Amino acid sequence: MKRYAIWPLAALVLLALPFVFDSGTSLTKMSLMCIMAVFALSYNMLLGQTGMLSFGHAVYYGLAGFMSIHALQILAGPSASMPLIVVPIVGAMTGLLFALIFGWVSTKRAGTAFAMISLGLGELVAASSLIMRSFFGGEEGVSADRSKLAAWLGLDFGAQIQVYYLIAAWTFFAVLAMFAITQTPFGRMANAVRENPERAEFIGYSTQMIRFISFCLSGTFAGIAGALAAINFEIMNALSVSGAQSGAVLLMTYIGGVGHFLGPILGAMLITALQISLSDYTGAWMLYFGLMFILVVMYLPGGLAGLIMAHEPVVRAGHLQRLIPAYLLAAVPAMICLSGAVAIVELAHHALVKAATEGPQMSVIGIEFSSKAPIPWLVAIGLFVTGLLLSRMTWPRVRDAWSEVHLLMKQS
Repeated sequence: MKRYAIWPLAALVLLALPFVFDSGTSLTKMSLMCIMAVFALSYNMLLGQTGMLSFGHAVYYGLAGFMSIHALQILAGPSASMPLIVVPIVGAMTGLLFALIFGWVSTKRAGTAFAMISLGLGELVAASSLIMRSFFGGEEGVSADRSKLAAWLGLDFGAQIQVYYLIAAWTFFAVLAMFAITQTPFGRMANAVRENPERAEFIGYSTQMIRFISFCLSGTFAGIAGALAAINFEIMNALSVSGAQSGAVLLMTYIGGVGHFLGPILGAMLITALQISLSDYTGAWMLYFGLMFILVVMYLPGGLAGLIMAHEPVVRAGHLQRLIPAYLLAAVPAMICLSGAVAIVELAHHALVKAATEGPQMSVIGIEFSSKAPIPWLVAIGLFVTGLLLSRMTWPRVRDAWSEVHLLMKQS
């Protein structure tokens, strides 16, 4: 019962969030988080559950979004009879259709070959988006008005709060369905194909068919996410099928935690919040995401979810308080190192990108200085190096604290 109690709780949280964050910006941000959570979880069905690294997953998200935006145009008008709530079904069917077509080709190979095929298919669709202007709308994209569809229970979905609840409802049921799939025998066989495809074939299963079914299911849920994006933004453009969109969902999944069901949700929420927030303060926000991705892959391969799961038995055993002092000690030099790294990135970005048009003067947290002066560079480098050295000195304390906790857990 404790295991399944999380679902009613999640539904209550989705219902209650607009009462806590009621501004239009907050509603838009939460809607986008829900959409990206479905998109990232659909990608995790490939990478985390079945072990298929795809570089073109945005194809199914974007094509479903374009088909949904065209459906909004077709269904709109005075004689409209179809409500907006059924449009995600159009996205799901579109994602499934193209997953059937592309998946039948790409899943005949695994590993690196599959990744390269997915990259080629993604680039093919991205190039087509600028050629087939009648469907993709060229660089301007295709727009529609969601409020012109038939009202449902008196709702025309013109207000953002109504759109949020529509997206939240579809997100809840999509996430629940994806979780249910992981608990089926098929979900276990997908894990077996990920871990040892030769052994799976030896016991009589077709690894190609399992990969194909996973691919189709993943495309279906990516299509739902694309349709929800079309509803939310009322416009789709070539960026939605580009390699940048495929890279973004890969980033979300890895940072959140590949293989953990909760991981892509955490990654989608974090990256979406940072995208919206960081882009208002710095033009180098994509560089920060790249650095974060590198650090997670190198030092935190389990992602945020892996870090949380590592602490779960410690919390259950009641030994978390033994780790907190070591964490606080290590946090100080880590913040020093982080501040130095941020200062170096901002100085470099301003000197290389903005100085030609805005001049050398810049401001960071209200402090003005010149990006060409040597002192700011020396201070930034000094902070980074000092924090790095202090981190190397304090990290053994964290290691010792974990060793102590593991020893106590074994003894108990």
